[in-house]
Amino acid sequence: MKYTIEKEIPGRIRVKLIGPVPQEDLGALEAVLDECPDISSARVYPRIGSIAVTFEPAEDVRLRVLKYLCDIERDAIEQAREGHSLSTTAQTHNLLLDIAWITGTYLARRFILPMPLSFAWNIISFVPFARAAIRSLAKGRLDVPVLDAAAIATSFIQCDPKTAGETMFLLQLGETMEDYTEARSESALIDALLNVAETANKVEGGAEIQVDAASLKRGDLIAVRMGMPIVVDGVIESGIAMVNQSSLTGEPLAIERTVGDDVFAGTTVEDGEIFVRCKSDAGESRLRSIVSLVKNADLYQSERQKHREWLANRIVPWNFLLAGIVALTTRSLTRTAAALMVDYSCGLRLTASIAVLTAMSQSARNGFTVKGSKYFDAVCDADTIVFDKTGTLTEATPHVAKIMGTRGWPQREVLRFAACLEEHFPHPVARAVVNEATARGLEHRHLHGDVEYLVAHGIASTIEDKRAVIGSEHFVVEDEHVTITASQQKRIASDFEGLSPLYLAVDGKLVGVIGIEDPIKPNVKEAVEDLRSLGFDRIVMLTGDNEHTAARIAEAAGVTEVRANQLPEDKHAFIEELRASGRNVIMVGDGVNDAPALALADVGIAMGQGTAVAKEVADITLSDGDLSSIAALVRLSRALSKRLDRSFKQVIGLNTAFMAAGITGIITPQTSSLLHNATTIALSLDAGRSYK
Repeated sequence: MKYTIEKEIPGRIRVKLIGPVPQEDLGALEAVLDECPDISSARVYPRIGSIAVTFEPAEDVRLRVLKYLCDIERDAIEQAREGHSLSTTAQTHNLLLDIAWITGTYLARRFILPMPLSFAWNIISFVPFARAAIRSLAKGRLDVPVLDAAAIATSFIQCDPKTAGETMFLLQLGETMEDYTEARSESALIDALLNVAETANKVEGGAEIQVDAASLKRGDLIAVRMGMPIVVDGVIESGIAMVNQSSLTGEPLAIERTVGDDVFAGTTVEDGEIFVRCKSDAGESRLRSIVSLVKNADLYQSERQKHREWLANRIVPWNFLLAGIVALTTRSLTRTAAALMVDYSCGLRLTASIAVLTAMSQSARNGFTVKGSKYFDAVCDADTIVFDKTGTLTEATPHVAKIMGTRGWPQREVLRFAACLEEHFPHPVARAVVNEATARGLEHRHLHGDVEYLVAHGIASTIEDKRAVIGSEHFVVEDEHVTITASQQKRIASDFEGLSPLYLAVDGKLVGVIGIEDPIKPNVKEAVEDLRSLGFDRIVMLTGDNEHTAARIAEAAGVTEVRANQLPEDKHAFIEELRASGRNVIMVGDGVNDAPALALADVGIAMGQGTAVAKEVADITLSDGDLSSIAALVRLSRALSKRLDRSFKQVIGLNTAFMAAGITGIITPQTSSLLHNATTIALSLDAGRSYK
C-alpha cells in the first residue's frame, strides 16, 4: 500500500494514501489493520484517504508498523472485504460524515449562497430524485421515489426553492439514518453468526501456503497439525493423528486416523500431523455462507413480512389519489404537497426488515441459526413436534453395554468383526463399537474388502473371505435373509431389554449381537414439558430402534407417542400424514436418515452435532444441541410476530395522523416530513430491541 507520512508524534502516525478509500473497502481495511499486533488502534478517514494509527512509542515498533502498512496488498483487502464490509465502526464513521455533509451543504445553500446560486444548486440536487422517479415510471411503478420527486417538484412549481431544498434535506437525512439503522442490524446478525474466516495450509511444490478454505479444490493437498481444524472432507495420504470428531459424532474422545482413512470437515486434530487429499471442492466457507444468508434473506421471507411489503407497494398509488383529491378540493399546492410528503412504505419495509434481522441475530446468540423469517412463521404456527431419538433426545455418545456370541463365536471375535465393518463411518453407534474394540486392544483395521453402507439399514463387506453384515434386525433378517431361531429371539429379548441391538451375521448366519446403550440428554424431560406448556398438543418420537428401547427412552423423556422400527421412508411418510391432516409440524433430527423428514416438515431443525446432510436440508440448526433452545425459539418466533403486528399498527397510525395534520394545515408539509422520518427511525430502533 502506497502512502506518505502526513503527521507524526511519538506513538501515533497519520499517513496519506494516494486516493480516497472506497466505502466497500472500509471495514475490510480496518480488519486488516487490526490484524497487526503492533497497532493498538487504527482510524480510517475514507473521503480524504487518510489513516491514523497508534502504537507503543518505540522506534522498532514504529518501523514494524510502517513496514506492515507498506506490505498491505490489495488481495488482503479483497479477502477481508466480504466478511467485514458491514463494519460497525465504518458505518458509524460514515454516518457522521454523511450527516455533516448533508447538513453543511444544506446550510450553505440556504444561508450563505446568493439566491441564483442557491436556486441552481437546488435544481442540481433535485436531479437524482428526478432520475429515480423516471426509472420507476419507466418500469410502470408508482412508488416512493415518484412520491418524493412529486413532493419536491410541487415546491418548485410554487416558486419556493427554499422549501424544495428543505424537503430534499429532510429526505436525504432520513434515508441516510434509515440505511444506517438497517445496516447496523445486518452487522449484528453477521457478528452473531461469524467466528473467524476458515483457512488451511495448502501444500504446493513441497511448500505450505495459507489459503482461504473456500478456495480448496478436489485433489488439493493440505497439512493439518495438532490443534488445527480439518476444513474439508478428504483422505489421509501420510501421517498419523488423533482426530476429535465430536462435531460429527458427539463422541468426546479422539480416535486414531492414519493413511487411507477418511477425515471430515468440522473435526480437529488433537495430536499428530496428517496430510489430507481433498475429496471434493470445499464449496462455500462458513463465512461466505453466512454473508450469503444475510444477502439472500429476501428469498426466505415470511408471509407476514411479505404481506407488509406488498401493502407498502400498494399504498403509494393511493397517496397520489389522495393528493389529487386534495388538489381538486382545496386548490392548494401546499396541502397537496402534504399528501405527498408522507408515505407508509419506508416505515413498513424498514421496521419489518429490522425486526426480522434482530430476531435472527438474537437466535444466533442463543444457539440456533435460522435461514429466514418464513421459518419463524412456521415455528410460531406449529402445533406438533416430532423428535428423532439418537442424537436428539439422547446424547449421541452411545457405548457398548453388552455383547453376545452365537454359534461358538467368542465376544472378542464378534466385536472385532463389528469394529472392522463400522470403522469408516462417522456415526455415533459406529464410533461406540470401534471405541470398545480399541479399548480391548482388538486389531480390526483394514481387514475387509469394499464396504457397502445402506443408510439406516446396515453395512456389508467381505472379511477374511466371508460375507459379513451388521445392522438392524430388519436389515439382517428381512434384507439379508438371515434366520434367527426362536430361542435366540427369546434370549435377545431378555438380555438386551432397553438396549439397541446390532445384529452381526457372517455367511448368512447370525454370529453375535451387540447391545448399544445411549443415555438420554439431561433436562430433556423438562424441555418436553416446556414445549407442551407452550401449546404443542402432540409430541412424537420416531426411531429405528425396537419397541422396548423406544419405550424406555420415551418414558424417560416424557414423550407419550412413540413409533419404533422406523426407516427413513417411514419417517417421511409419517410427516406427510401429519401435514395432510392439517398439522403444522416441526421435525427435529440429526442424521442422514432424518433428512427426508426434515425436508418435508413445515420447519426442520437439525442438531448442531448432526450430519452435514441433516444441517443442509434443515431450516434451523441448534448449534449447542440443547433442546431447551427449541422452547426459546418458539417464544422468540411468537414475540417477532407480535412485534411485526405492533409496528404495522404504529406506522399506519402515526403516518396517517401526520398526513391528516399536513392536509388540514395544522402543520406544514416540511414538519410532517420531519415527523415522518423521525418516527420511522424511532420505530426502526424500537424494532431492533432485543426480544424478551
